[in-house]
Amino acid sequence: MSPARMDRYESAIRTVLEFQQVFNRRDAPRMMELVSEDYIYESSNPAPDGSLYEGKEAAAKFWREFFLKAPSASVEVEEVFSTGMRCIVRWKYSLSNSVLGEDSIRGVDIFRVRNGAICEQISYIKGACRT
Repeated sequence: MSPARMDRYESAIRTVLEFQQVFNRRDAPRMMELVSEDYIYESSNPAPDGSLYEGKEAAAKFWREFFLKAPSASVEVEEVFSTGMRCIVRWKYSLSNSVLGEDSIRGVDIFRVRNGAICEQISYIKGACRT
């Protein structure tokens, strides 16, 4: 692999890991410094398709409200890898006083990083399979 390609992979991972660290501090303004103006966030709720937030302003509003509802939100990154512009993060989200009656949930976020900024984030969570 060329050094330039490796730098791109590492840069994307660093940006995404910083985003996760800032999330754990519940710092929505700093999170928005790490995303592009055309950032798209697709949440995992409501099931099955989630909600779509288009643009930095809509996403900032979502994250501010999210942190008000979940003041102890915390994500533990279990694994992260990059395919260049895409980063995949497998995580465990710890809940406190959850209405779900669970202590944690696991999931995956798929990020797209462009020019050092996150431009897309799609969240998936593990849930009960209904047959």
